[in-house]
Amino acid sequence: MLTINFKGKTVVFIAVIAMILSSLGTIWVVGDGGLIDQLEMGTLFSPEGARQAAEFKTHEEKLKQAYQTIKSSYLHKVNDEQLIDGAIKGMIESLGDPYSAYMSPKQAIQFQQGLESSFTGIGAEVTLKNGRVTIISPIKDSPAEKAGLRSGDQVLKVNGISLEGMDIHEAVSKIRGPKGTKARLQIARPGVRDILTITVVRDEISLQTVEAAMMSGHIGRITLTQFSENTAEDFARGLKKLESQGLEGLIIDVRGNPGGLLPSVLDICDQLVPDKQKVLMTEDKSGSRSVFNSKLEGKKPYPIAVLIDKGSASASEILAAALQESGNYALVGETTFGKGTVQTTKSFKDGSNVKITIAKWLTPKGNWIDQHGGTKGIKPDIPVDKPAYMNAIPPQVKEPLQRDDNLTEVKNMQLILDALGYHPGRTDGYFDSQTEQAVKAFQKKEGFAATGKLDAKAAEVLREAFISFLREPGNDITLQVAIQYLKKK
Repeated sequence: MLTINFKGKTVVFIAVIAMILSSLGTIWVVGDGGLIDQLEMGTLFSPEGARQAAEFKTHEEKLKQAYQTIKSSYLHKVNDEQLIDGAIKGMIESLGDPYSAYMSPKQAIQFQQGLESSFTGIGAEVTLKNGRVTIISPIKDSPAEKAGLRSGDQVLKVNGISLEGMDIHEAVSKIRGPKGTKARLQIARPGVRDILTITVVRDEISLQTVEAAMMSGHIGRITLTQFSENTAEDFARGLKKLESQGLEGLIIDVRGNPGGLLPSVLDICDQLVPDKQKVLMTEDKSGSRSVFNSKLEGKKPYPIAVLIDKGSASASEILAAALQESGNYALVGETTFGKGTVQTTKSFKDGSNVKITIAKWLTPKGNWIDQHGGTKGIKPDIPVDKPAYMNAIPPQVKEPLQRDDNLTEVKNMQLILDALGYHPGRTDGYFDSQTEQAVKAFQKKEGFAATGKLDAKAAEVLREAFISFLREPGNDITLQVAIQYLKKK
């Protein structure tokens, strides 16, 4: 508590309440005899102010009693900072909102690093869903993607430590770690009965968020992996370069893009959404709406398609919805994640902060796409089902996989061998003679002894071959569908 002299009286600020309410534009002053003043423009001494004051006094007394009981009776030593942090954290958790959180100074730094150029970890955006740490999307080319993590995976344990009951930032602190260290994750995957164990080697995650390239037929592709501080500027440079090369059709790829900064996506919409049309609306708790319009006059002289999947979230969905509803551009792929809320942060002097949901965002046509009460994502105009091998996890082999094994690792191996053209004959997890012949063919091509058993070294080469296969544009079915669509336009 902080005690000061105010109007000749000794006044005590209950710090936890003062910090929270001051962030909402209200300053509450609490004295030894209870609430003595509410300082807020427009409500001071008003009937509403009196009602709020009476209501607060009840809660203030309860809070003081709890504080005094702990300080006077709790067996172990506890300091005021610990109690205040716990009270703020408890209030935020009571909201039941997966996107609102209290962050310690260390966690606040980690959060900010996620919006900057690089950080060290596994490279996956996560949220809390039904109380479980759930992957929104692995970052492109990250250790998480290479290890086979997918959107929707639920992380149950990290190196044997359960994440149950942790808030999202505490859980992230367990997942992150120094470069080169291992995160052994226990994963529950929707549609898969067994608990998966996936080991990811932490690395530096570079957030070069924009990649622009011209493909055949003068069709350009701009891949956006996240919306961070420099994304809009990099996008503008990439688009200008493609246009200078005779761009005749544009593909914007936000698959696996978990979102990011609202100003960044608004700047990109200014470059693409035609005729100064609506980009999105935000709606606060009172129902008041703010409308954001594009700054682009006219329309781009070439067709545009947007690639989406279930890992496209938040700012990615803002861009996709604006281009679909205001630009009449096609979305190609899968239904998106469904995050339709806006957050802001309030920082405190010690470096900690509160991240809290302050509004819904709505598409230009007024749709709320949130998965918690909304329409649960944005549906594509051209749906594309991913092949089964896209869900395969490259096998992490301790003991060699061999004839007559019947394991999930064998199923993943079979799916990958089939995608690479080695024809294992089945993909149900049973290691039969034809699967053995497929393994031998792979081993022979890669310079291994053709034993028909997949050991750790061969499994690593298989993983690298599979990643290379996935990166080839010709093997990207969704991309190829979009290319053919633009060629017809």
